[in-house]
Amino acid sequence: MTAVISAKNVWKLFGADPKGYLAKMPDSMSFDDIRADGYIAGVKDVSVDVAKGEMLVIMGLSGSGKSTLVRCFSRLHDITGGTVHVDGQDIMSLKEAELIELRRSKMGMVFQSFGLLPHRTVLQNVAFPLEMRGQDKHTRRDRALEVIKLVGLDGREDYFPRELSGGQQQRVGIARSLAIEPDIWFLDEPFSALDPLIRREMQDEFLRLQGMLGKTIVFITHDFDEALRLADRIAIMKDGAIEQCDTPDQIVLNPATEYVRKFTEEVEKSRVVHAGVMAEDGLSGTGEPVNASDTILSLARRIVDDQSEAIPVARDGKLIGAMSRAKALNLLLGEAG
Repeated sequence: MTAVISAKNVWKLFGADPKGYLAKMPDSMSFDDIRADGYIAGVKDVSVDVAKGEMLVIMGLSGSGKSTLVRCFSRLHDITGGTVHVDGQDIMSLKEAELIELRRSKMGMVFQSFGLLPHRTVLQNVAFPLEMRGQDKHTRRDRALEVIKLVGLDGREDYFPRELSGGQQQRVGIARSLAIEPDIWFLDEPFSALDPLIRREMQDEFLRLQGMLGKTIVFITHDFDEALRLADRIAIMKDGAIEQCDTPDQIVLNPATEYVRKFTEEVEKSRVVHAGVMAEDGLSGTGEPVNASDTILSLARRIVDDQSEAIPVARDGKLIGAMSRAKALNLLLGEAG
């Protein structure tokens, strides 16, 4: 796995003398202990890697540290301790000009507030970062038109933000971020201001774009359903620390802490867990193999009707094992019970 972003033992403390406090702070200090000393642990000893092409979703309640952590990844916050490497570069060692160039050339950012320029058209808004980069008018127009079409807004190039719906404004923000062709994409609760129907449509659109572009993405949300739908892996944060970082399947099947379990207890597990996760190497099944990427819920009829003890599972046409029908049934029936 090639890590595009690698954070090791990262701390971000807010207070009078954070570096001095961290240097003398005893091990195993809790979030509340640190706060009692007059400091806030925005990020508390976090180590996590983000692989090339991966979508890591960071989630947690308000104040959990998720936005602070992402700002550490891009050095919008200087970290108090630890290291953050982006494409092998220690970003804390970069000079201001080098950091600006890294952000301009490799990082795209989309936030909850659309941040559109009200007196500029869609085309002008999307082309704005290219203008700041110094690209000529024709080059930036061509690139802006390309990404406007990509996000499904062709025909609205000359609209102003006030003439667009909330979902369309969010698409403009996404297009503007994509215009610079970033390798790394940071999205901080980009859909949370949208109504549920438009939010679902934007998630669909986002998954389509990711399927086409294969960006390395760090996506922040407080919505567990959104995290389950979008993530390759989910990092759940509490009090500045990561409680668990794993695939959606493993998060719901094997929550690492009581806090994570509470997040998952209302989840319909059969909707999240895939056959490939339940496949066992030493188990052989009978009948037509099911696809490893199929969810247990989508296989419900096969699981209920099949009378064999195990059902074979294949990935890319190759058998990878079989899943116990009894275990699959328990997962299904557990939702009803």
